[in-house]
Amino acid sequence: MDRSVLTKADFATIGRRQWLELVARTLGSETGYESLIRHRDDGASIAPLYEPAEGPSPISRGKTKTPWKIVQRLDDPDPGRANEQARDDLENGATGLSFVFAGAPNAFGYGLPASREGLETVLNNIPLKNVHLRIDVHPQSRASIDWLAEILQEKRADPAEMTLSFGIDPASLFAGTGRLRMSIEALEASMPPSLAGFFAMSLPGILLEADGRVFHNAGATEAQELGIMLASAVAHLKMFEEARQPLIYAAPHIGFALAVDQNQFLSMAKIRALRKLWARVQEACGIAPAPANIHAETSYRMMTVRDPEANILRTTIAAFAAAAGGADSLSVLPHTIAHGLPNSFARRIARNEQLILARESRLDSVADTSSGSGGIEALTASLCEKAWDEFSRIEEEGGILRSLAAGHVQARIADARTHRLDALSRGACTIVGTTLYKQDKEPAVSTLEAERQIMPPDGAIACTPLPASRLDEGLGEHE
Repeated sequence: MDRSVLTKADFATIGRRQWLELVARTLGSETGYESLIRHRDDGASIAPLYEPAEGPSPISRGKTKTPWKIVQRLDDPDPGRANEQARDDLENGATGLSFVFAGAPNAFGYGLPASREGLETVLNNIPLKNVHLRIDVHPQSRASIDWLAEILQEKRADPAEMTLSFGIDPASLFAGTGRLRMSIEALEASMPPSLAGFFAMSLPGILLEADGRVFHNAGATEAQELGIMLASAVAHLKMFEEARQPLIYAAPHIGFALAVDQNQFLSMAKIRALRKLWARVQEACGIAPAPANIHAETSYRMMTVRDPEANILRTTIAAFAAAAGGADSLSVLPHTIAHGLPNSFARRIARNEQLILARESRLDSVADTSSGSGGIEALTASLCEKAWDEFSRIEEEGGILRSLAAGHVQARIADARTHRLDALSRGACTIVGTTLYKQDKEPAVSTLEAERQIMPPDGAIACTPLPASRLDEGLGEHE
């Protein structure tokens, strides 16, 4: 084909004005364009068409030469069975393991025994070189650092040959369990010496984490989740400062964990917005911005009991968004998690979703694929603005822990959840397989035998908890 034909052709120049005129003629109204605008849960609008962004700058993760970490959750109450799962995962493509202990806000009713012996059993004969290990925040997070450090020493494993994340986050623990083991004042006084002890151990990796998953799974909007994470991260910086650790060295030891769901573009923008927000905080602290270390996990609240295979599609879209958005590590929830403890088949499907995205689709080959996209850039900027408003509000309320103690954060999340459930009940939005295109007969679902664990309340102070709740669960409550 002679391509010069195209360059010589006299095509009419079509701009935004001409497009709007066409929309008006098609919809039969000059205000028809307004009907195409969608509104997010946090009130910001999404237009149907965007022009290319002007002067975009890529927002990427720190280690762009290596793919994101493919992390598999270990949450089986039977540590021997969890050890078999870990071996199978690492032998078949996983590059990271996440220890989810009983009582963790993101355990969803199960979890490893919270003990050194349980962790030792899980790690028995597990090759750890070039493996990413993370501990999900749980009531004994500080003790678990000692457990892992002792086990690594006994195994003569070199921490420098792996990446570590210890996931300590008082805010997400307080919100998820409704309890803190000591008063806020006592926590603020005791944490700095504990942080100094961590640095004395010379363990590399993430120590403190700002975890937004608890808030997302309880119903928070994207902007609320980001604002809460930012408030938690700032609280961590203050603790490092109290521990007399230079912030320029302390900041890289702060990580983030967030949820990604089936809203692909919004999830991509959320990760990008978090990177911009964290850079802004570091600049305000007078330190050179270091890239945020972000762990993503597919949303629990989007999972459904009905038509569980549809969850595979949801988690695939969410995983794509996390990878394209620039997450450093990713966990995919198995599609049967709403039914019980996932078996080996469900775990394999979750693992293979990431392997296909990384090894076959090569999503890691391009850093910040959405840079310059008018729509994604606009969503990113909007999320930054709304999230900063939430962050500022929390700071005015005395910081994240005091805001939770007073119930301010919970009240705003409850409003967001109610609004979302109302939209579902009215049919303004749908859940495929649950509220739309229901199956006449649901398939049989196989899960592992395990008892759900109910952890007794334990702590010096309490707040209104924010338990994880799926949208399909909330529909019955709302009606």
